Amino acid sequence: MRRDWTREEIAELFDLPLTELLFRAAEVHRANHPADQVQLCTLLSIKTGGCPEDCGYCSQSVKADSGVAATKLMDVREVLQSAARAKDAGSQRFCMGAAWRNPKDRDMPAIVEIVKGVRAMGLETCMTLGMLTPGQAEMLAEAGLDYYNHNIDTSPERYGDVITTRTLEDRLDTLENVRSAGINVCSGGIVGMGETRADRVGFIHTLATLPRHPESVPINALVPIKGTVLGDMLADTPMAKIDDIEFVRTVAVARITMPLSMVRLSAGRESMSESTQALCFLAGANSIFTGDKLLTAGNAGDDADAALFAKLGLKALSGEEPMRACAGEALVRA
Repeated sequence: MRRDWTREEIAELFDLPLTELLFRAAEVHRANHPADQVQLCTLLSIKTGGCPEDCGYCSQSVKADSGVAATKLMDVREVLQSAARAKDAGSQRFCMGAAWRNPKDRDMPAIVEIVKGVRAMGLETCMTLGMLTPGQAEMLAEAGLDYYNHNIDTSPERYGDVITTRTLEDRLDTLENVRSAGINVCSGGIVGMGETRADRVGFIHTLATLPRHPESVPINALVPIKGTVLGDMLADTPMAKIDDIEFVRTVAVARITMPLSMVRLSAGRESMSESTQALCFLAGANSIFTGDKLLTAGNAGDDADAALFAKLGLKALSGEEPMRACAGEALVRA
């Protein structure tokens, strides 16, 4: 499995004619994943708003004038009821997010109970709680957490323009704590934040050259929210928004450079055309968030997804869990 990609090689992939890039990405995808299956995931905000971080894209930051009110951690039973509804709607993976810089130790018993309860339903579990200490990662591992999400967001060069309250190194330290505890890593980022293609190259390069590729790589298109730094910036300079073809290129390059990863088509999908989404699936995206909401942003909705899948001939992922499929080496055509 290659982890020695250079930025120049990744830039060359981005520069390929689109048809050639999609062909190569589709080959890699078919060599390592079922071509007609997509994992269905549900994302729930279990603690909303009041986050002390200053991430420029986030409506849950205390720095944002977005109108999002801070809440306490949801009751365990309420979270489990939401997970049961997600399973009934066809989701295989239940992702939970809390707007914290890092969880407090007093929060961990409830978090552990939630993980155990969701996993007992037969759902794959993922959490994003901010930065983790090694001890907290061990607690989540003992509870049976399958994945921990902690995005790097953007390129090393662009990072400081988006977030100042924690460094990229802080994020990488959390990923290492998660990996050392034996939890699968979910890490990706957001495009369309006014970055250049060189930044998108740097973003993919950082992920593709980690000691072990993330088992899950969410690719988000920025949902500009009024009152956030980046939302207001894009309202004033709409040309900064990433175009659909460039987004598809980013998905394809992620697939080629990280062949075994689940590449998740995440935020921003609700504003994409069916044709754009179809190109993303052709480029190797094989996981989506279902439902009407992603944390505080809108999402396409179950009915729209079912209609799209029917039109494209896609079906929900079945068979062996993706985290097990990613555990070993597989044929990689790159």
